[in-house]
Amino acid sequence: MAWSATMIGALLGLGTQMYSNALRKLPLMRHPWEHVLGMGLGAVFVNQLVKWDAKLQVDLDKMLEKAKAANERRYMDEDE
Repeated sequence: MAWSATMIGALLGLGTQMYSNALRKLPLMRHPWEHVLGMGLGAVFVNQLVKWDAKLQVDLDKMLEKAKAANERRYMDEDE
């Protein structure tokens, strides 16, 4: 997953820079270093997004487990 996220981010950064140049009617590869910078920032952004999503899923699972335990204590203890 890390390889695909890096590639998606790099393509996102490259596409953003090329789109920016196209909107301004400049040559698409006007400053190549900007494309490299955009690819790097895009890769970092998407990798951090994947890490954040994984952490969010773990936190959600913990919260749901706590809520389930609290509900079981609340409703099962009343029956006894």
